[in-house]
Amino acid sequence: MDTAVIASAINSSAAIAPQIYRLLRDRIVRTELLPGEVISETEIARSYDVSRQPVREAFIKLAEAGLVQIRPQRGTMITRISTDAVMDARFVREAIEADVVKLVVERCDTAIRTELLGQIDRQKRVADDDSDGFVKLDELFHRTLAEMAGKSYAWRVIEEVKAQMDRVRYLSVEKLHVRRLISQHEEIVAGIVENDAPRAEAAMRAHLREILKSLPEVAKARPDLFGAAR
Repeated sequence: MDTAVIASAINSSAAIAPQIYRLLRDRIVRTELLPGEVISETEIARSYDVSRQPVREAFIKLAEAGLVQIRPQRGTMITRISTDAVMDARFVREAIEADVVKLVVERCDTAIRTELLGQIDRQKRVADDDSDGFVKLDELFHRTLAEMAGKSYAWRVIEEVKAQMDRVRYLSVEKLHVRRLISQHEEIVAGIVENDAPRAEAAMRAHLREILKSLPEVAKARPDLFGAAR
């Protein structure tokens, strides 16, 4: 990736460390930085044209998310995907988001209906091979539901635990077929707009269990990206 392009991604008027964390997290999730690859504070700081301190802070947060292993004197290494962490994150997401959609049903009004149906329409206009575009809209969809339920903090909790799940999601989105995922979103929204909480909850649970099918396929296809189960 071009150094000038990387550096331009930083907003110097905002806190630097969270930006470095988000940028590196995205690069790891998208496998631009591969498991086993070693990255250094000095090189990352130079790439983003920042001091080493915010990079060090970002590395610590990435380590907490299980995305890197900080090894003193040997550099920081991108970790392999943990299937156990993926399964734990899926469990947490289902527990939270199943309740989130029930709350959205209780609050559903014209504004909520319009926003959700509009998001489904935008998802349908994403090209089948535009995995980046769909993943962004998928993230927006789930975050919006949490905000509509008044559970923004719950979404932040999910974001903290789902890094490994996101890595698999990015690798599997083509295998899962975008149209099927959009259809699942449609079923969730149908339950909400029709005031049918059990339907919305069941649809969300089914949607988040999709990874149970894709995880073994991705692990088999890309064993080099996965670590041993704990």
